[in-house]
Amino acid sequence: MQYEHILIRYGELALKKRNRGEFESQLVRNIKKSLKAYPGVQVERVYGRMYLVLNGEPYEQVEARLKKVFGIHSFSPTRFLQTFELEAIQQAALEAVRDVEPAPRTFKVAVKRPNKQFPYRSQEMNHLVGGYILRNTDDLKVDVHHPDVEVNVEIRAEGVFISCRTVRGMGGLPTGSSGKAMLMLSGGIDSPVAGWMTMKRGVRIEGVHFHSYPFTSERAKQKVIDLARILTQYSGGMKLHVVPFTEIQTQIRQHCPEHYTITIMRRFMMRITERLAQKHGALAIATGESLGQVASQTMESMNTINSVINIPVLRPLVAMDKEEIMAISRQIETYETSILPYEDCCTVFVPKSPVTKPKPEIAEKFEQALDVERLVEEAVNAVESIWIDPVTEEEHQAFF
Repeated sequence: MQYEHILIRYGELALKKRNRGEFESQLVRNIKKSLKAYPGVQVERVYGRMYLVLNGEPYEQVEARLKKVFGIHSFSPTRFLQTFELEAIQQAALEAVRDVEPAPRTFKVAVKRPNKQFPYRSQEMNHLVGGYILRNTDDLKVDVHHPDVEVNVEIRAEGVFISCRTVRGMGGLPTGSSGKAMLMLSGGIDSPVAGWMTMKRGVRIEGVHFHSYPFTSERAKQKVIDLARILTQYSGGMKLHVVPFTEIQTQIRQHCPEHYTITIMRRFMMRITERLAQKHGALAIATGESLGQVASQTMESMNTINSVINIPVLRPLVAMDKEEIMAISRQIETYETSILPYEDCCTVFVPKSPVTKPKPEIAEKFEQALDVERLVEEAVNAVESIWIDPVTEEEHQAFF
């Protein structure tokens, strides 16, 4: 059938109390941005719920977009009645069950009654609606524990919503409701997953990629742009800042001991990303580091690398193993792009025996051979900033 309404439910937002209105407003903005290709859709907001009026826009395409909007716990294609007449509710519930494919053998009715002016209580309505369905169908039985279909009836002040299907959403918080962070985005598996998880907590991200041409190719840069475009499916667009890093890497190789090159390189990355954060109004840096995964991700390395900056570093993957990270990368469709064989600047000059327990004071000593401030300032001034729009439906199919 052609649905005309979608009822949206949100989980965590209901706990926000005084700040709830701000979170809901951000969610409305994000939904509208996600559905800008479907201008007929109207977003209606009522206390504790939100619903869409499709006005003839295609349900299937709208569903696909809603599945990728953070802050939505679940949603249902819904029959909407503006009448509160019992017979109309019963008939609409029966039609909703008849639309289910394949035809169910068991069902359950679950009535919620936020509208306390409605004359029948929830439990009474369960029996009235369920009995009507039983009398007007063949071979259909009630199973309150494991039904094939659950008929959800919400009786609200603005009308009655009836649905037989619940689609799980992304959950989390609306992107943009928790500030902005700079995501250090390499071409690997971890950092896109870290970006996705950071966005799920309501943080808007801007990507920062360190490009060392000609040591890293233009195809490596394009790979990162492609990863950022995949992430925009969940954010509605994002900036990517491409930092020229060749001069800094060359200076480090020439003037610093090999076993400390990765540590010093990461310290430069942090300095530059902090400057970009200050320039673009971000309050934190997000990285794809997982504790103990590689030499630069030990507790000692993190401490030494962090010591050059003064803003928080978000590490959503810190306690995850590689299999868990790879599972999420497949889920969000970044995995196949991440494994393309184009190296980034972090993998080009890997020392044979990198230090695993670096000390800040030793790193500072080695950095005295470098003009740190000049190198950082020149890199920041030469950044290429790119705005990346989400892929269209047609591009998405070709992309994957």
